[in-house]
Amino acid sequence: MQAGIHPEYGPVAFRDRGTGTVVVVGSTLAGRSRDQGPTIEVDGTTYPLVDVDVSSASHPFWTGTARELDTEGRVEAFRRRYGR
Repeated sequence: MQAGIHPEYGPVAFRDRGTGTVVVVGSTLAGRSRDQGPTIEVDGTTYPLVDVDVSSASHPFWTGTARELDTEGRVEAFRRRYGR
């Protein structure tokens, strides 16, 4: 690995704006966020904070609130409309 060309990698806290859930994971955003920007304390440790609009805590697919499409109903409507 060549020295001096890779971004800093470290723990960053990602907060879901909709639910307020905070997840700490490793990211290359650690170097950009550490110098300036908001921080948050999680379990006594301060991390750079990145706010996200959607995460697994608020996405409809992962929360089970996703709507399922009725493909069979669409086919029947097509057949009724066009006579088959």
